[in-house]
Amino acid sequence: MALQRNVGGTDRIARAVVGIALVAVAVGAFLTARRGIGVAAALAGAGLLFNAVTRFCGVNALLGIDTCSRE
Repeated sequence: MALQRNVGGTDRIARAVVGIALVAVAVGAFLTARRGIGVAAALAGAGLLFNAVTRFCGVNALLGIDTCSRE
């Protein structure tokens, strides 16, 4: 199954920035032995970074949202 792009522009940049921030929070949480927060932040950050890199979001696809500018 090919993933059709539906994330672009400002949406993509925002997902990347928030994803990186959440990964940083996860690292900090693991270093202070707060594993629950670390796992949650790592999963959320990884998901957002996946969206930014692949330019595909399953929730957007389900809701019919497309933030890519098509020509």
